[in-house]
Amino acid sequence: MRIIYLINQYPKVSHSFIRREIEALENSGVQILRVSIRKSAEGLVDPADQKELSSTKVILQANGLIFAKSILQILTNPFKLLSSLAMAVSIGWHSERGVLRHLIYLLEAAVLKFWSSQEQIDHIHAHFGTNPATVALLCHHLGGPSYSFTVHGPEEFDKVVDIALPEKIKHALFVVAISSYGKSQLYRWSELKDWSKIAVVHCGLGDQFWSDLARPIQDTPKLVSVGRLAPQKGQLLLIEAIYQLKLKGVFCELILVGDGPMRAEIEDLISKYQLVEQIKITGWASEAQVKQYILESRCLVLPSFAEGLPVVLMEALALRRPVISTYIAGIPELVKPDYSGFLVPAGDSVALAEAIQKVLTLPLEELTEMGQRGYLDVLREHNITTEAKKLVELFSKQTTSLE
Repeated sequence: MRIIYLINQYPKVSHSFIRREIEALENSGVQILRVSIRKSAEGLVDPADQKELSSTKVILQANGLIFAKSILQILTNPFKLLSSLAMAVSIGWHSERGVLRHLIYLLEAAVLKFWSSQEQIDHIHAHFGTNPATVALLCHHLGGPSYSFTVHGPEEFDKVVDIALPEKIKHALFVVAISSYGKSQLYRWSELKDWSKIAVVHCGLGDQFWSDLARPIQDTPKLVSVGRLAPQKGQLLLIEAIYQLKLKGVFCELILVGDGPMRAEIEDLISKYQLVEQIKITGWASEAQVKQYILESRCLVLPSFAEGLPVVLMEALALRRPVISTYIAGIPELVKPDYSGFLVPAGDSVALAEAIQKVLTLPLEELTEMGQRGYLDVLREHNITTEAKKLVELFSKQTTSLE
């Protein structure tokens, strides 16, 4: 079985879960061709990501000869070309990116079809229901392989009509949601007859997490938050909560691991509240560094406003650290309040501050028990080997049905 994995930018700092998934599929005997639409603009700090870069074909870096051969190939079937052109125009007309951008997607789809023919690809699987799924859809419409895609959220659910999500579900062989919440949202935007093609496959963790011996939680007021510095992650609210605790005389340290468009704004707020000695920003970190930051913390905090199901919560629980997060999307499926962590209403800095104070004052024995319960939950529900087997079954069933 030969499958293309199509992602907008790959490898990427925040896409380690895709790398793990590909690894697990290859260990199961699936041959994967990694294809990225464009090269990632972020610096790759993880050696595993740097290695993936050399194994990834990038559509927009293909040479002129490849584009010429791709165009000649689709010209051999004028009917499919005209039909695909009409689809690109129709989708583009109703999107914020416009018709011209979707004509570019059609050209990208032609390159993808050419590579699929060269590599004898059986199926294309895209991660994210945005432009990778658009390119996969158009490639299939041009006469390329069948396709499927994984929807993560929240972007896909924020722009359902804009990205033509119902159309993509309609033509896909199957669609993967990463949580039951995600599955319910796909049900909202698909016809009843297509519900059977929607499956839940969790993001998963590999042996590098399960093989680690439990490291005791240290009696330290150190917290960690890992994620892109962006509005949906709620870091500004987290700083507000730390400031509220400071006014009450409650001290803690916070390590913000990540980078992004809001870094300057976050740094300004830290300075305004005179929290420079308490809050540090590391920038992007490798997987090994992230693990170390989590292990050195008392708890991981992720006060997100919008999410799919954050992998970093799984990582923290797998490392036997309790977490604080919010009652949104698929998070309550992973984090059980007062069992493996704490959940607060999104946007509520007072509740967030109270949860942090509780973590700071709870006996280490209770936090350790929480972390152990979270570890067992993640081991059961988010083991990448188990989740990859689900994908292999889906790929096998769907590609066999085409023969």
